[in-house]
Amino acid sequence: MAPQPIIALMYDFDNTLSTEDMQDYSFIPSLGLSVPAFWQLANEFGRRERMDGILAYMFTMIREAHRCGRPLTRHQLTEAGRDIRLFPGVEGWFGRINAFGASLGVTVEHYIISSGLKEILEGCSIGAEFKEIFASEFYYGEDGEAAWPKLAVNYTSKTQFVYRINKGVLDVSDDKTLNDSMPDDSKRIPFTNMIYLGDGLSDVPCMKMMQSYGGASIAVYKEMGQSVKDLLERGRVDYIYPADYREGTGLDRTVKNIIRKMATADALSEENARQLQMIRRSEELSGQITLEQMDR
Repeated sequence: MAPQPIIALMYDFDNTLSTEDMQDYSFIPSLGLSVPAFWQLANEFGRRERMDGILAYMFTMIREAHRCGRPLTRHQLTEAGRDIRLFPGVEGWFGRINAFGASLGVTVEHYIISSGLKEILEGCSIGAEFKEIFASEFYYGEDGEAAWPKLAVNYTSKTQFVYRINKGVLDVSDDKTLNDSMPDDSKRIPFTNMIYLGDGLSDVPCMKMMQSYGGASIAVYKEMGQSVKDLLERGRVDYIYPADYREGTGLDRTVKNIIRKMATADALSEENARQLQMIRRSEELSGQITLEQMDR
């Protein structure tokens, strides 16, 4: 029996599943800084040093934690994840979507692709819902303090993780397998079975990738603005919805319709393969009978 087809739902996190940037809830206030003040420090530092924006904010986190006499640790960041507030319906979303997929004979997997911090994400209430969390992360020294960026996920590098999900190469240290040639029918999750959800321009590369390879992309928003309208009008995204994940919302209905469409396409593809296999088997048997007759 063939394994169930897999559909991947891939999410940005900040302002997609959570109502604000993940650092804003409790980590930045713990430094004695306002949220705007922290991000101004990080952005100015990055511009002054001509540094990648993700590396700049990660350095600023370490520097400001030391300034407060509170060295940055994994435990501190994981605890900050407990304070994250999610959009309506997010906490019940995963089980509901998984059950819907199962009713159609497909397995649904969930992935995070975020420029935020993996440690904070692992500490939030939905951290265990994801097959893999691809996000920026610190390396910690023997003293337990953050010493170096272990992984920095910026806006353009997000697309590499879509390829990793496609091929099933989830170990970020394994570049060889990722870059090895692989037949399309050997890839774990085809692009046509992928849905990407994000909130803005930082997600455009992944959204466009979905459109180019036959997947689907959705932009969610807190308030409808021109930038959201532009994503749809300029063909950068397939659908736009308020960030409301409760059952029966437009977002819920459309994701289920996309899953239903993907499940139907998979079933039709399997039927085509089954019929071809039957024909080949019939031809092989017919050929064997002919050879046996010739040998008599």
